[in-house]
Amino acid sequence: MAGERDQVATLAQIKDLLGEPRFHWADPAPWCQVERELGVTFPADFREVVDAYGSIVINGQLYLEHPAKESGRDLGQKTREEIEDWRENEEDFGDLPSRVGSGPGELLPFASAASGECLFFRVPVEPSMPWWIGVHEFDSPAYVAHDMTFSDWLLAYLTGENVTVHARNFAAGAPFFEPVS
Repeated sequence: MAGERDQVATLAQIKDLLGEPRFHWADPAPWCQVERELGVTFPADFREVVDAYGSIVINGQLYLEHPAKESGRDLGQKTREEIEDWRENEEDFGDLPSRVGSGPGELLPFASAASGECLFFRVPVEPSMPWWIGVHEFDSPAYVAHDMTFSDWLLAYLTGENVTVHARNFAAGAPFFEPVS
C-alpha cells in the first residue's frame, strides 16, 4: 500500500500550502445529520479541513464538499448519490477491494477529481482502527490504497507527491483553492 506515515499532518501545515481558509464553519448540526444518515462518524482531520475551507475545488482538480447546505455542494447528498451509483454499477468496477457503502470495511466515497478519480475512505472494521484513503482511477481502471489519514494524504497531494491524484499538472506554482457552489 502506498504512503505509510507515522505522524498526522496538521491543519496549520495544510494552511501553509493552500492558503488561509475563508469558511470557518462551527455548527456541528450538518455533520450530525449526515453522519446519522450514513451511520458513520467522519474522521476528525477531514471534518477540521472541510469546516475550515467549506466546499472547494483545489488546484481546479480536487473537489471537497461540506455537509452544510450553505456551503454550496452538499457532502451528504453527493455521498449518497455516489454510493447508489457505485452499487448499481459495481460489476463494472471489479477492481475495488470491497463494496462501496458506509458500513464497516466498506469504501465511503468522499471526494472526486476533475482528472477522473474518486476518493474513498476505507471505513474501519473496528472503531479503534484508522480511516485510510483509497483512490479509484476511472481511466485505468485501478484502485490504489494509501495507508494514510486524510490530512496526510492532502498534505502529500499539496506537496506534489504521487498519491494517485497528481497536483503538479494542475498547479505548476503554488497550490490554490476556490469555493464551489
